[in-house]
Amino acid sequence: MTAAHTVSGLRSAAQRFLTSEAAGGIVLMFAAALAILVANSPLGLAYQHLLHAPAGPALSDKLGPMTAHLWINDGLMAIFFLLVGLEIKRELVDGRLSTWEQRRLPALPALLGMILPAGIYLSLTQAAPSALNGWAIPAATDIAFAVGALALLGRHAPLSLKLMLVSVAIIDDMGAVAIIAIFYTAAINGWALAAAAVVVGAMWAMNRVGIKRLMPYLLALGLLWYVTLLSGVHATIAGVVGAFFIPYVASPAAPDAPESPLHRLEHAIAPWVGFLIVPAFGFANAGVSLAGVQLVDMLAPLPLGIAAGLFLGKQLGVFGGVVLAVKVGLAGKPRGATWLQIYAVAMLCGIGFTMSLFISGLAFPAQPELVEQAKLGIMAGSLLSAVIACVILRFAPKAADHDAQRSQQLAELRRDGDVASLERPAAGG
Repeated sequence: MTAAHTVSGLRSAAQRFLTSEAAGGIVLMFAAALAILVANSPLGLAYQHLLHAPAGPALSDKLGPMTAHLWINDGLMAIFFLLVGLEIKRELVDGRLSTWEQRRLPALPALLGMILPAGIYLSLTQAAPSALNGWAIPAATDIAFAVGALALLGRHAPLSLKLMLVSVAIIDDMGAVAIIAIFYTAAINGWALAAAAVVVGAMWAMNRVGIKRLMPYLLALGLLWYVTLLSGVHATIAGVVGAFFIPYVASPAAPDAPESPLHRLEHAIAPWVGFLIVPAFGFANAGVSLAGVQLVDMLAPLPLGIAAGLFLGKQLGVFGGVVLAVKVGLAGKPRGATWLQIYAVAMLCGIGFTMSLFISGLAFPAQPELVEQAKLGIMAGSLLSAVIACVILRFAPKAADHDAQRSQQLAELRRDGDVASLERPAAGG
């Protein structure tokens, strides 16, 4: 093999990786692992200093001087939430959630998958009043991690399960955004909030008169982010709200429309979000020091409530929601999937990483020691969910295998003239 062929092969492999759905999740996993390694190395103090040293002016009285940590969590993550908003709008208009029939299956599992983790968390932390505000931490699913893990399994998970996971995660994201806006907003600056409403009104007007150029909307998004930051509502909400006013040209049965501003913006920012913003967030927030941490620390109410909420609450809520939706006739069972595979994908929803870390910072803004405890629970619950779910999916019998085996048996029996024996029910069946 020549050097040219080797370089070409490496380039092709790199291109396949960068365009795969697993890629963003893999980069995020690497960034989180790197953060933990750095935080527990001699560079730990330098890591903390780099994140929290002043790195800009005070944009609001609430936040004070900007730091690298604030720029990532309140600035770059607004772009992440913008992408979330764009994806939600696209799916609602002509995607996986464009009809009520398509919304039926993921809606109930997503709802129960938020309620049960929160309930488990509250039941385990009721003796620790300072921890109660973190009830929403285990209610969120990290779509990048979960889809990345599922994509890595390849043929071991049918397409219908991937669609179910993405649909549940999208509705889960809607719930997380609503929770952040309603429950994690303290004092409100009325004038700034009114200014935000004016900016939203301007974006609506531009949309109505048919402005399709992206630049006016991008300028409006920047202004909306700043006035939302001043209002007391978390600035990342500006990304989701603004996304719903980006013009959209429907493209049924097609991946996108070149003339659609929403599609153009989504394609433009998706690589930056997947390969820079979310990994940067993971690196800035996953670095928890494990020095002196013992098993008893993991059994404290806060980390135990989060870990149990993610691992137990998510799988029970999502799987129970699917079973209930199918049994009452609300929706059909995902095609080509066994119940064991569906259960494993429900467990994958217990990977809360990015959204859970984000909400933990909002839940305990002036209590860094509780944020550190929350990180332990998030890591434990997410890791358990990911590893056990992947093992189940890797070795679970597939519906296709069962069908193929039955076809082979039928062919053999036809050859022997004994088809009737296969038609008879098994004993006890």
